[in-house]
Amino acid sequence: MTDTEALLDQRGLSKLKWRCRRGLLENDLFIERFFRRFESGLSVKQAQGLGALMELSDNDLLDLHLARKTLAQVNTDLDRADVSEVLSMLRATL
Repeated sequence: MTDTEALLDQRGLSKLKWRCRRGLLENDLFIERFFRRFESGLSVKQAQGLGALMELSDNDLLDLHLARKTLAQVNTDLDRADVSEVLSMLRATL
């Protein structure tokens, strides 16, 4: 098992949750549901993908949640496997 496949430890999870706090209520609701469903099994790689999504503006993040835009439309650097996986997980909580 590689380091990125390992489960996220409690400290890492706590930091990630803090980093995921958003200004737009809709994003907070999506992210809250995501953590309720997936937090116990999050890998380091998935946490990195989620962290990359948190660099986006609230409006871009909401557009991704609602599939109004693709990763490539928002930021070509984010069009990668780890971010895409986490975005699918976020959308599964709708």
